[in-house]
Amino acid sequence: MPQDLAPRRNLAEPVSGSFRDPSGSVFRNDGRIFRTIARRAVDDFEWVRATGLLDKLVSDGVLVGWQEVERPAWLAVEGVAKVLEHEPLAFISHPYEWSFAGLKAAGLLHLDIHLQALARGVTLSDATAYNIQFRGPRPVFIDHLSFRPYRNGEFWAGHRQFCEQFLNPLVLRARLGIPHHAWLRGAMEGLPTQHLAAVLPWTARLSPSLLLHVFANARLERAALRKGNFEVQRLASRRQLPRASFEGLLRGLRNFIADLEPKDGGASAWTGYAADNSYAAPEAQQKAQFIARFAERVRPGMLWDIGCNTGEYSKVALEHGAGDAIGFEYDSLTLERAFKRAVAEDLSFLPLHQDAANPSPDQGWRQQERRGLAARRGADGVIALAVVHHLAIGRNIPLPQVVDWLVDMAPEGVIEFVRRDDPMVQQMLALRDDIFDDYGDAAFDAALAARARVADSETLAGSGRRLVAYSRR
Repeated sequence: MPQDLAPRRNLAEPVSGSFRDPSGSVFRNDGRIFRTIARRAVDDFEWVRATGLLDKLVSDGVLVGWQEVERPAWLAVEGVAKVLEHEPLAFISHPYEWSFAGLKAAGLLHLDIHLQALARGVTLSDATAYNIQFRGPRPVFIDHLSFRPYRNGEFWAGHRQFCEQFLNPLVLRARLGIPHHAWLRGAMEGLPTQHLAAVLPWTARLSPSLLLHVFANARLERAALRKGNFEVQRLASRRQLPRASFEGLLRGLRNFIADLEPKDGGASAWTGYAADNSYAAPEAQQKAQFIARFAERVRPGMLWDIGCNTGEYSKVALEHGAGDAIGFEYDSLTLERAFKRAVAEDLSFLPLHQDAANPSPDQGWRQQERRGLAARRGADGVIALAVVHHLAIGRNIPLPQVVDWLVDMAPEGVIEFVRRDDPMVQQMLALRDDIFDDYGDAAFDAALAARARVADSETLAGSGRRLVAYSRR
């Protein structure tokens, strides 16, 4: 289980990121997840619960399962009216790590749930992307307290938040070919509408959806921010929207997002890597067999695939004993292919965007609100294929540090070592000075031996690349 959800005995430890909600907070204890409901929110919760909406969403698999439980003795928190126990999730990810298709699926789920809610007289109090997580590549809503009774004529309170955290990042990629990852990681509240409006071409105004949700909103925001213009802010806060128009707004936005695709949908430097990486078919089969042996021996409940490419070897591991797999890939186009493959083949595999040399950090309020990759460690196994040389040579990270970082991730793993005479390494060295005197088999073996023992190893027949399965000491 990831460290973010790791067992903590006899402690009421808040889950990072849940402190902002005055209606309740989330706590972990001994591997279990609990949500408190404050007295101020209990009436709304019971009203929504009585509509049957929450049970329907759980049965449809789009809301995490829950049950009401007695208040645990260790939960010494004031103002608590009820306690729910949640179904735990295998891994907590962040929107700036999701693929375009993943962010799109999450946004569509949010809109679909809101439409179902309105049909029962319920609305959502906010529209944050952090209320959605993933089971494999399937999005699931996690905040039971976001639901409240709908008030006739009310405007969509979460409209701006939805646009900044879902719509705007998707439009940035679909219209300009700019991935959202770095932008959302640097601005966790989302991509400001004024910023998006400033970079979109004038022709984007021909889209009714962009005109309404981007350009018109940006104009209102600019007017409201002018010094002393409180009247605009007051009128905006009192906007009325008939329920039929509310539903039409959600459906129109849903249809627009459903049609979005990345503008940069062609090939990149890495999208063909799995098929064109100096491996002949027999070597690829040999590699798959080695991963299969590893998975059958270790049977990792959670597998991390570093540099997962399109997910081929995660799929092999899942077919031979792995429970869940999280993939990490830097190239945004390759990431799209991996996510769509996971959906199409119904794999328990979630590929996420990560730069191995600059992974997600702890950030947000007090640098604790959103946990970084290191804080979410807890995999049972890791595979790192064709990764070491990219970090050691491509990013100038000392080989021992690369090996140490990988072994830290999980007690069992597979690391591929690509030798100096490999065509891919030679291609990398052709573009720069060869300053890597210590890059070689002996240095790799010494670095690995300092932290682990070799459980299995094999040399690929054609290329001479080495596959080493380790067990951490």
